[in-house]
Amino acid sequence: MPSSSAFQWVLLVCPAAVILAYFFTVFPHSPDTLYVHSSLATLPKTSPTWSIYPENFYDGGEYAKFPYGTVRYWLIGPEDGKRVVLIHGISVPAIIWKDVAPSLAEKGYRVLLYDLYGRGYSDAPQTTYDASLYTTQLALLMQYVGWDKAEIIGVSMGGAVATAFAAQFPHLVADKVVLIASVGLMESSDMSRTMKFLSSPLMQVVSSSYPFRAHTSSPLLPHVTVTNSPLFQLYLQYLANQKSSSNPISELVRLQSAYLPGYNPAIASSIRDGPLRSLAPQFAALGRHSRKTNGKVLIIWGTADSVVPYRYAARIQALIPHAELVTIEGGPHDITISHPEEVSHAILEFLSR
Repeated sequence: MPSSSAFQWVLLVCPAAVILAYFFTVFPHSPDTLYVHSSLATLPKTSPTWSIYPENFYDGGEYAKFPYGTVRYWLIGPEDGKRVVLIHGISVPAIIWKDVAPSLAEKGYRVLLYDLYGRGYSDAPQTTYDASLYTTQLALLMQYVGWDKAEIIGVSMGGAVATAFAAQFPHLVADKVVLIASVGLMESSDMSRTMKFLSSPLMQVVSSSYPFRAHTSSPLLPHVTVTNSPLFQLYLQYLANQKSSSNPISELVRLQSAYLPGYNPAIASSIRDGPLRSLAPQFAALGRHSRKTNGKVLIIWGTADSVVPYRYAARIQALIPHAELVTIEGGPHDITISHPEEVSHAILEFLSR
């Protein structure tokens, strides 16, 4: 055989042999273990979070253990009441419903509230915070509490979760969905430069590297934990030493960011991978299904919303033509806090039909 032919055979066989050897040495291998960051429940009782948002903020609180971590939930209102789920937004946990939820319960509704993964008293799995994570969390929670159907209400990112949930699990939705200042169709121009930068893949890589956030899973640095990484400690100290806000909601956001290692990654991943954008197909699917089943959709929006501008209400209505719109003049983005009476009245009137 000519030497050139032999060389060609070597070029053909060697890569295949290397690939085969690689598969034999690498597989089978153990799956990666999901790393789960702790929640507000692990902070000392002296932490100001316990005075702002204690775990018994609502009656009927319990914990449920799921594959992606423990979830805190509350059930309030009469047990035989019509079932309603309330979903909070991207940064503030279930305290955002502090005025609306009791109003619904007082009118006889059985209300399920819970903290999304990475917020409040629910664990923060180190994973991608996309629509599937959030919709699966709610589906598991409804199964856990024994609910086969419920009316679904969401505010801000919670509205997007409600929309994705209704599209993915329509059989779990009774017949009404309420979307309050909902994201899901946001454009990049409406997102601040800081938000874009902090949620960028580059910042995620940097913030998860050793100097900023090392943890015991590193075999090279077994003595370094999430809480003793030097630069991460400086970062937390910076956040914790920022001037406290007189607004308890803003203060809770600051404290979560300062003391919960999984909070900032959860927010960043939700901005980058979550249901803030590109949900037009899900809104359209909600519209088609609700029309087909004689369901109803209510949109509530404030005209002074600077986070998700009021013009998005019309865009959602274009995808769900039969949706009703309640406009609250001067209402900001945190409208369940600033205008609880108007929001509660609109929801109660809608649910009573």
